[in-house]
This record gives sequence, C-alpha cells and structure tokens, in this order.
Amino acid sequence: MTMPGSAGERALQERLGTAKRARGFYENQMLDRLNPAMREFIGRQEMMWVATADAHGDCDCTFRAGPLGFVRAIDERRVAYPEYRGNGVLASLGNITENAHIGLLFLDFFDSTVGLHVNGRARVLENPELLRDEQVADEVWVALFAAGGQYAERWVMVDVDEAFIHCAKHVPLLAKRDKHIDWGTDDMAKKGGDVFGAKADARPWTWDAPALSPLRAAPLLEAAPTRRSAR
Repeated sequence: MTMPGSAGERALQERLGTAKRARGFYENQMLDRLNPAMREFIGRQEMMWVATADAHGDCDCTFRAGPLGFVRAIDERRVAYPEYRGNGVLASLGNITENAHIGLLFLDFFDSTVGLHVNGRARVLENPELLRDEQVADEVWVALFAAGGQYAERWVMVDVDEAFIHCAKHVPLLAKRDKHIDWGTDDMAKKGGDVFGAKADARPWTWDAPALSPLRAAPLLEAAPTRRSAR
C-alpha cells in the first residue's frame, strides 16, 4: 500500500520542506481503521462536522449533533450516524449519492480538546437496510435506535479509509451549558429564525421545480422496528 494522502499534498510537502514532518505524522498518527481508543472517543461525542462534495467537486460542510453516542463505531472499519428530520434540502445525502467520499471531524471542546478525523466512503441506508446487516451486534443495534428517544429517518454508513488525530493546541476549551433541544422541530424561533436576514435579500436564481428523480426513498417506518420484525 502506498503512503496515505494526495499527490498534491505530497508535492507541496517537498516544495515547502515539510515532507519529513508529514511522514512522521503518517507513520505515527494515521491509521486505516479505528483502533479501540478511537472507537471509545467517538462514543463519547455529541457533535461532528461532515464534509461532502458532489460529482463536480462542489463542497459542503455541515454540522451534526445528537445525544452522547449518536454516532456509532460499528467495528474498526465502519461508522454509522443517523439523519434526523431537517430542512428537507438533503445536501449531504445528495452529495453522497453522486460522490461517496466523506470526511468526518469530531472535536472534544469540553475535556481533552483533541479531535479525530475519519475519512472514507459513505452510503445512505434506509432503516430496514441497516436492520438487515447481520454484522451489527445486538447491543450495538439497540444503541443505534436509542438515541435519546429521537428516531432516525435514515442512516449514513461510512467505510473507513483513514483515521487520525486533530491536535489540541488550537482548539478552545469551552464551558458547557445546558440547553433544551427540541429534536426535529419545525418551530422557526427554536431553529434560529431568519437571524442573518437572508429572506429579504435578492438571489441570482429563479426557482424552477426540477424534474422528479426516478429514484424513490424507501417508505419510512412508523416507529422504531424490532430486529426480529426486520427478518
């Protein structure tokens, strides 16, 4: 297997004289899987950032949050996270259907200030598809559907290619305060409203409803299914 990283980054390392330092990072801090400490770290997080790009390379970076452990390290090669009810745009999921490459970033602002990068390839799973995965152990499966009572509409499964530390030196240590969260609410005030005043601003596009895609999502389940009912 060749060294990790892109040809572009390695070319810049040579040009800017950082190749030796970068190689030390690749050899000492980067893995092609999640080791036990990384999986335990993911299980303690309640937020992450998700980076995707469409088929043209246009990028999107978004934020995801949930109860502690809402992202699950299924095993050393797979991570699953839930998609809760949102604004209906589905930007990240849309990108994944065109381009499977994905980057996840977890940051611990409240204790170690260390972060974890997880890069890999993603696929969108409807709930019944996840339930059919025989490799998801029963205790993990129960936890997947026990995220604080919040029911996932669907899941993203990430096959891990790279996992490595985000160093703590520039990450601020924050004091956490309690906040009541209404998961999946459509209440505009609770969502933040039009805080940036974007609604009244002009836009360079006009809205023409796109042609309906022949693809159709699987029907959503009425309630969290049992593993037995999925077989």
